Amino acid sequence: MKCIEINANEAGQRLDKFLGKYLNLASKGFLYKMIRKKNITLNGKRCDGSEKLKTGDLVKLFLAEETIGKFSQVQIQPVKKRDLDIIYEDRHILLVNKPAGMLSQKAKDTDDSLVEYIIAYLLDSGQMKEEELHTFRPSVCNRLDRNTSGLVAAGKSMAGLQILSALFKDRSLHKYYLCAVSGKVEKKQVIDAFLVKEEKTNRVTVYPADDKDAPGVLIRTIYEPLKTRDSYTLLKVTLVTGRTHQIRAHLAFIGYPLVGDSKYGDFQVNERVRQQYNIRSQMLHSYELVFPELPEPFSYLKGKRFTAPPPPEFERLFGR
Repeated sequence: MKCIEINANEAGQRLDKFLGKYLNLASKGFLYKMIRKKNITLNGKRCDGSEKLKTGDLVKLFLAEETIGKFSQVQIQPVKKRDLDIIYEDRHILLVNKPAGMLSQKAKDTDDSLVEYIIAYLLDSGQMKEEELHTFRPSVCNRLDRNTSGLVAAGKSMAGLQILSALFKDRSLHKYYLCAVSGKVEKKQVIDAFLVKEEKTNRVTVYPADDKDAPGVLIRTIYEPLKTRDSYTLLKVTLVTGRTHQIRAHLAFIGYPLVGDSKYGDFQVNERVRQQYNIRSQMLHSYELVFPELPEPFSYLKGKRFTAPPPPEFERLFGR
């Protein structure tokens, strides 16, 4: 017999959903059969699987240890240990300064990504136990392209995941980027356009905002010059909308391609900065997150501003 006490990360879901995660290799038919036969009970009573779980509830599995072991397997992908550049951490959320070259999430099963490194960190630091991964897995709530560096927010708890996901969805969490572009930008601009994503090639195409027949979705980008050097400009960028490759494609469309961008950039510019400044990755960095007013238990984050130092390539190009 195994007794499972429901914690905060597991509460709020139906019993049958919880059982499907905990006994993840068992069929639904097997689970409902065990429920009907009272081999699975909730708080010592008969249940039917539709019950909403609460923190502190006791789920008892009157099953042999061999049966539980057969149907309950946590899959933890072994990853090489990576030191995470943690900008902020509390019991619910984690903000990490992701380096360029690292995936935010897996693209295929064999990939290592920031998600796996975060799980490994939480296990190694004793903040999670392997058994908890049966029913809850920490994850990132925003994704940056592999070659984009900067702030990625992750939920360590179910409450953290839910609040962060809601903030990114309604765009009330303000995000600011730094990027280096080819060309001298003189003033702040708000620019609109239409964007179409091509799924097969993972590229986007941008069309003028005044083209009434243009396909795609409307995008809006705000950029502001901070510093210039030679023929390069350091920009602060605000995404009013947030679409795939928006900053890279939109700036390239108006004649300011990102330095180091192999997909939408200028090959000759990229080769020049590689030789002059040893810059081999695209110069795009998610550097700041500003939290809005939030309900309890997250009111402590109201107005908090978190910044992630950009990689050394930015200093090599623009100085301190």
